[in-house]
Amino acid sequence: MQASVEPAATVARRVFIKRASGTCKLYGVSPCRTVGGHGRRLPGSSTLEVARMAFAVPVAPVRSMHAAVWTLVAAAILVQIAYPLMPEAWRTEVTVTSVVVFFLAAVADAARVHGVGGAAVLIGAAGGGGLVAESIGVATGWPFGEYAYTGTLGAEIIGVPVVVPMAWVMMAWPALNVARTLVTRRAAVVAVGAAALTAWDVFLDPQMVSAGHWTWFDPEPGLPLIPGIPLTNYVGWLLVSAAVMTALDRALPRADGPSAPAAALYLWVYFSSVLAHAVFFGLPGSAVTGGVLMGAVAIPFALTLARRRGRTYQGGTS
Repeated sequence: MQASVEPAATVARRVFIKRASGTCKLYGVSPCRTVGGHGRRLPGSSTLEVARMAFAVPVAPVRSMHAAVWTLVAAAILVQIAYPLMPEAWRTEVTVTSVVVFFLAAVADAARVHGVGGAAVLIGAAGGGGLVAESIGVATGWPFGEYAYTGTLGAEIIGVPVVVPMAWVMMAWPALNVARTLVTRRAAVVAVGAAALTAWDVFLDPQMVSAGHWTWFDPEPGLPLIPGIPLTNYVGWLLVSAAVMTALDRALPRADGPSAPAAALYLWVYFSSVLAHAVFFGLPGSAVTGGVLMGAVAIPFALTLARRRGRTYQGGTS
């Protein structure tokens, strides 16, 4: 008895439908529609998009990195605690170390949640976008205003210290998590994420200018209580941050809730910055103004997390 052999085209079509059906479930795409009378459901989109999704290889989260991420978060916090306690001569090296460790914590956490591909997206969007914006800013004065680095932060690439795009990455990831926790619509996520990232610079810029790492050529007018930093700087930050948040929110799928390490990093930066500027750095103006502006995002974020934790606890004990 001769065995029947399916034509190659039939086999390929059946595999396509099977994989596409699984992709529909994987990506949570809705609505779906039945194709070919086989009861299989495909995303309600173009054939080209369906094919792309069906044969895509999703990058799984790296859950085994959980302990490593929290170790890096703890290390980042410890280095920042050490910074104001160090002699003045050591603080530049500690600054660079702090950025590097914080960067590694953010990237590792993004990889834990979104896989290596997600971490690469974070580095490309926030690090690459920040580098391009800073390079243009140094060369032209747009969009931040005219400023210059003083050469104290180590190696540079296209006129920008390497640690600067790393700093964009290290806070873009927590800011994205903050925004996605507080709001849901994409435009709102972009707006809140940009505000969350820009508000951090209300602490960062006064500290770095005071430490002599960069200088502004036309620093007025500025924010209340923060002389030496022009308003154009914060406008530029909002524009670049909005572009970064748009890219990240489009590229990275939303998780069930915020990343705990990212939340810890953002809230740590907020509360520690208020304390450090008020007590250790002699910058009470940025402690107040930064406390208000970053607090407008950080405090609602903290309260939202507390409410969610309370509901989870009540649900577990009921």
